[in-house]
Amino acid sequence: MDHVAQYREHGYAVVRGVFSPAEVADIAAAVDAVHAEGVAHGRSFRHGNLFYNVRPDDTGTPLVPMVQWPSYHNAVLDSVRLDPRWVDLLSPLIGGKIKQIINQLHWKAPGSKGDFAWHQDSRFRKPDAAYRNLGDSYIQTGLAIDPHTRASGAMRMIPDSHRSGPLALDTSTEVLGNEMTDDALRTAGIDPASVIDLELEPGDVAMWSPYLVHGSGRNTADHQRRFYINGYVRAEDCDRGEWAFRDGRPVPLGPEPVLVHYEALHEHPEPHYV
Repeated sequence: MDHVAQYREHGYAVVRGVFSPAEVADIAAAVDAVHAEGVAHGRSFRHGNLFYNVRPDDTGTPLVPMVQWPSYHNAVLDSVRLDPRWVDLLSPLIGGKIKQIINQLHWKAPGSKGDFAWHQDSRFRKPDAAYRNLGDSYIQTGLAIDPHTRASGAMRMIPDSHRSGPLALDTSTEVLGNEMTDDALRTAGIDPASVIDLELEPGDVAMWSPYLVHGSGRNTADHQRRFYINGYVRAEDCDRGEWAFRDGRPVPLGPEPVLVHYEALHEHPEPHYV
């Protein structure tokens, strides 16, 4: 089954070896540089859409589980999000006029918690009116920088769950930092026995629907788990986001960031700690 058929049938797809080992090494170096910036800040920091999510561990040491929109100032990561290979993967599903609303790095250090509770990405596509035909127009992608296994806290998902649209998953708590529970699945009418592990090697790309139920657990492996996530959307169905491709051609970032998720972008675009 090719990736288009797999995505349409099961709500996710895996494409192996999209980026070469040499390319992954260059991307990994850029990812590590961004991580070092977050640690140096010591607490959460925002500059426009660029956001370093920094949290202390049990000893008070800064942890950086996530950075949003690093591509505004990291040329390597910016070039990856605009790589023509995305057009090959995405255009059969959402066409060649594509905006981007997610540009995100995730880290899980060995032994760190780093849980993501069961959720659907549709939960975060707000306001509703800005995202039309969500199930058919939006695709989340993840590039593995390290081996993603059950031990390293790889994504876990419910195949075919995208077919049910929005589900009654608990939205009373943050997704980041909360554990997956079987009770949350049962409450939404999902059998926990249907869960699978999304195992990836460096350079592999995963694609998943905004309605696919997924989460992840802690990293118990002896290596970190770095993941580069880019979310793309058919331009005509989204009022927000940076342009990524027009007619299949990459579109560089403009001189000023555009509204994505940070509602106070125009009122408080200046660098500040959060």
